[in-house]
Amino acid sequence: MVLAGKSRGAKAKVLRILPARPNGRSGGPAVGRAVVDGVNLVKRRERSRQSGKPGQVVTRPAPIQLSNLAIFCAGCGRGVRVGAKMEGKNKMRICRRCGKTI
Repeated sequence: MVLAGKSRGAKAKVLRILPARPNGRSGGPAVGRAVVDGVNLVKRRERSRQSGKPGQVVTRPAPIQLSNLAIFCAGCGRGVRVGAKMEGKNKMRICRRCGKTI
């Protein structure tokens, strides 16, 4: 679930996680980012691959900071913080608000 930005309130699937690089080394961001389906869409111009065919404008999702995302809890009906709980040998993610497993 998106917490901030133009797509605030949107519930969508995370396509890819981009981990943070310490101190922003190697030209990468110092905070983690994620690519979310249908959120933070940008237009990019693409060259033609074959001669004689025109290029095109492609719309695709750009990365968004992880601090602007939350996991959606169906029990609460909103984005929540997540905790962990051991059930036997299995580690389960739980909602910090209602206590249900996510």
